[in-house]
Amino acid sequence: MEKGAQVSKSAESPAEDISKISDEELLKWGKEELVRRLRRAEAGKRGAIVEHGNLMREVNRRLQQHLNEIRSLKDVNQKLQEDNQELRDLCCFLDDDRQKGKRVSREWQRLGRYSAGLMRKEVAIYLQKLKELEQRQLEVIRENLELKEVCLMLEEERTAAVAGGVVGGPRRNRA
Repeated sequence: MEKGAQVSKSAESPAEDISKISDEELLKWGKEELVRRLRRAEAGKRGAIVEHGNLMREVNRRLQQHLNEIRSLKDVNQKLQEDNQELRDLCCFLDDDRQKGKRVSREWQRLGRYSAGLMRKEVAIYLQKLKELEQRQLEVIRENLELKEVCLMLEEERTAAVAGGVVGGPRRNRA
């Protein structure tokens, strides 16, 4: 009975590996015990194979999920790269436009400075001409006053001559 107790005690441990049991020990067991242990080992291996299959299915399922996620991320990445390129192109366009704006602004500033300088010169010329015209006008006014005085003096002389000629002198206009 001691041998049977030993056999059943050894048979009770589920983690027991038959390959680790010595040949002498295996020879001590009976055919039924060996068959039972062999069936148990096969069942354990089948269970391990089934569990391995389940694990492989789970790994494959997760791998498929990861592959799908990678594809999705690649699509998103491609879209983002296209958007990025579009934004780069837009930035280049806007930078070119900004540079053109700066050039145009500088040209307008140059034109403004040139125009302002030209206007200052022209205004100075017109002011000089205005001064000259004012002086000329004053001269003309003076000449007109002098001519007026001469005309008045001549008128007075003529009036005096006419008055003196009627009274006593011959007329010069008839000859």
